[in-house]
Amino acid sequence: MTDASDPPARLDPAACPDPGARLDPAARPYLDALTAAFPDIGGRVTDADEARRILAAGPRPAAARPRVGAVEDRTLPGPAGAPPVPVRIYLPDPEQWAGPRPTVVFCHGGGWVLGDLDTHDTTARNISRAAGAAVVSVDYRRAPEHRFPAALEDAHAALCWAGAHLDELGGAPEALVVAGDSSGGNLAAASLLLARQCGGPAVALQVLVYPALDAAQDSASYRSDAEGCFLTAAHMRWFWAQYLGPDGPADHPLASPLGADPADLAGLPPAHVVVAGCDPLRDDGAAYHRRLNESGVTSVLDDRPGLFHGFLALAGVLPEAREALERLGGAIRSTLSNGKTSGEAGGDAG
Repeated sequence: MTDASDPPARLDPAACPDPGARLDPAARPYLDALTAAFPDIGGRVTDADEARRILAAGPRPAAARPRVGAVEDRTLPGPAGAPPVPVRIYLPDPEQWAGPRPTVVFCHGGGWVLGDLDTHDTTARNISRAAGAAVVSVDYRRAPEHRFPAALEDAHAALCWAGAHLDELGGAPEALVVAGDSSGGNLAAASLLLARQCGGPAVALQVLVYPALDAAQDSASYRSDAEGCFLTAAHMRWFWAQYLGPDGPADHPLASPLGADPADLAGLPPAHVVVAGCDPLRDDGAAYHRRLNESGVTSVLDDRPGLFHGFLALAGVLPEAREALERLGGAIRSTLSNGKTSGEAGGDAG
């Protein structure tokens, strides 16, 4: 794990420009399998429905789903004028996690186009188990059928509902957390900026896992890790185009939180940011971590230089992914002793 005092060289791939050579050998079989099953989006595949069909027809993990205490699918009130928001709620095993718990509103990844409650079921279960938390996994509206800001508005609606129903979820009143991976990390970060505009809810911690935070896509990692490690720069160009559309506001801070004004970042809850070393999005997360610290927000950067985008889903088979999950879970659990109920700083970034 790194923090603001660490030298930036650890995130600089110049010493080893080939991302494949930087990859942890233990991760190679999983990267190859995921790459083989993933559609060539932005290349041979340019239709969202076709990409979804290819993924749905792919192999499913044979491992049993991680055990939690209870799982419930339900719908929550949507944003004004929009349909209800489907969610899946996970409660931890009461024999392992008694008493008030953190509540995590989780936004899945998939480039705002792919992914759903089922694709991220194991990840949501693992977060619940690692943190002893209630997890509200959000099935937000997807692009290109619903472009920015539909997904963000759904994420914020779920965050507001969770903040108002902590008692129902068994949640501690000062331990509301927002989390997301990849494009879901974008929605998690942006939902906090939207919450500030809308007067809440108060959040104790933000957990951003290899987040996509800048539609400009012009960082060094977009060039050094453009291809060869599962997620590619071409994929991201297509994803951003689907999310924003031809005339979308690429520089709007709710679309690209990395471009938010420092004054809008100041006072946000502490952050636990996870990045993968072999990932075109590496610099997005690292830069946001630095910007938060510069704005007076406590942020911890968990840098995994030998892993690739999406590795958290492999916590059951990759030791380093499991360690990242455990640290993430510890950061969420810390909100029980250091949370907040207002806009004041609180929580522990881990």
